[in-house]
Amino acid sequence: MDIAETPGPARLADFTTLRLGGPVRRFVTATTAAELVAAVREADEAGEPVLLLGGGSNLVVGDDGFAGTLVRIANTGWTRDGDIVEVAAGQEWDAFVSALVDNGLGGLECLSGIPGSVGATPIQNVGAYGGEVAESIVSVELYDRAAKEVRTVKADELGFAYRTSVLKGTDRGVVLSVRFRIDPSGQSAPVRYAELARTLGVEIDAKVPAAQAREAVLGLRRGKGMVLDPADHDTWSAGSFFTNPIVPEEEAAAVLSRIAESTEGKIPQYPAKGGVKLSAAWLIERAGFGKGYPGPGGRVSLSAKHTLALTNRGEASTEDLLALAREVRDGVEARFGVRLHPEPLLINCSL
Repeated sequence: MDIAETPGPARLADFTTLRLGGPVRRFVTATTAAELVAAVREADEAGEPVLLLGGGSNLVVGDDGFAGTLVRIANTGWTRDGDIVEVAAGQEWDAFVSALVDNGLGGLECLSGIPGSVGATPIQNVGAYGGEVAESIVSVELYDRAAKEVRTVKADELGFAYRTSVLKGTDRGVVLSVRFRIDPSGQSAPVRYAELARTLGVEIDAKVPAAQAREAVLGLRRGKGMVLDPADHDTWSAGSFFTNPIVPEEEAAAVLSRIAESTEGKIPQYPAKGGVKLSAAWLIERAGFGKGYPGPGGRVSLSAKHTLALTNRGEASTEDLLALAREVRDGVEARFGVRLHPEPLLINCSL
């Protein structure tokens, strides 16, 4: 089987939405599931480290790059059987969501505008505007690198939780395709996010035509610099850099009291499994890090549109970005006693 290999060193900066990341020793592109399995198996048998690359929207790669084989997942397309759609892992996520809506199919429209590939969505249980892929995923087909076999994993085996799954933090399973249950009626999923409900002029849990919900979500995301635009440095990011922290139930009262002592207004909080979920953006802003807050030399900054996005202003290094991330993380912890954790995967670098 012929697998496309790029001659000479490639830089991860050319393949990530942050435009950051050093060289990679070997770069191959897999355009089918069979090629993807073969490329990973070949590297494994050679004892070569493997980095899987989809859309590059959830990666922070160190300036030294990756001393191994980078496998670009480029299988695309999808098939439909009734209310089940199976999508190739390398398919661009938003192009898929757009096609669903254009064909009068609902269920995933609240996740419009999210960059990256379909295969990445179950790994971190991608979510936005009150929805997450765990609500629609039926199963995932993956290559089990330890067992050296392709198998199907059902949704209830994936351990979905807030922005995570059993696939996150491990490279044992290589996602080949994902099966989603969609709504043939063309109606959206229930609108659960207050800002989206206000934009649409509906009550919480209402449904609207999927196309209407998609348009509203894209408008909200553009206003926050969360729709990729090569000309807009506010979109040179990995999306939300920090997850919303979940404070354990037994600590919540003390933490909320500490926050209330040094801030004004209502503290945004939401029920979560095992505790209380707080707004990372709200904490960051009230710890003194406003929109556009600069990092080293002004080469990185918080987005001028959304404090959760750390952005490359054009000449940054990964270390510049990490320095700003540490400053924000440590500042929030010093002020409120709440530690923020990064959402993107950190490759050959750390906070």
